Amino acid sequence: MAAYTGPRLPLEIFLNHPPHSLIQQAHAPRETLSATVNADGVGIGWLDAAGRPATYRSTLPAWADPNLESLGRSLESALWVGNVRSATDPLSNGYANTQPFIGDDLLFLHNGFMEAFGTALRGRFRRALESRFEADIHGTTDSEYLFALLRQEAASSDNGLEAALRPTLARVQDWLATADAHALLNLVVAQGARLIGVRHAVGMDCPSLYAHPAHPAFRGGALIASEPLDNHDGWTPIPPHHTFTLEPGADAVSPIPL
Repeated sequence: MAAYTGPRLPLEIFLNHPPHSLIQQAHAPRETLSATVNADGVGIGWLDAAGRPATYRSTLPAWADPNLESLGRSLESALWVGNVRSATDPLSNGYANTQPFIGDDLLFLHNGFMEAFGTALRGRFRRALESRFEADIHGTTDSEYLFALLRQEAASSDNGLEAALRPTLARVQDWLATADAHALLNLVVAQGARLIGVRHAVGMDCPSLYAHPAHPAFRGGALIASEPLDNHDGWTPIPPHHTFTLEPGADAVSPIPL
């Protein structure tokens, strides 16, 4: 996954131009823990002219989607998020399960999975979710259920989205412990121009995650990526079990423990 916030930027600069772009990471990732390729879909999110989240999602491999070249030349935004998917369950491949997800004016990405989701955790999520949040779930993945739980926690919090992350992840960790299961839980959430990143796992090594506060090749915008998009020395590896926030004009990355 990758994300950008900053001055308006053509999609092709975010998606295609970097030497180790998200398209490259779809078929030639360097630091993946649980897959060799990410061939089960591609999704892009941005803000429209009214500042509302919008997405393009496809079940094709990123390198085989014929629409991305023309979209790259045509679309420009001050915020981009992107995801290339490796489906944990091959039967889950489909449009409804392709990220990014939209809800409550948020764009959401999850790089990871939860063991025992179908056999033990899905019921826990359903019992915990209020009907208005469960009703927004259209697919079958653990990622979309996690997003619904985070939105519910944020709706009842007086301290914003960042504060909602900790109780959300703590509740999931308790459920995983009960099921004797592990999880990879790297997240990116876009709220307006803000990007919130999480590098986290339960019972496993965390997937890789990097941030760049002001990349000169991207008009000085801030970036998050599973793997650095190029060899610029400004990429900061995020420590395991930390969260951070990036906004346009940021001059540093300041991860804080979960």
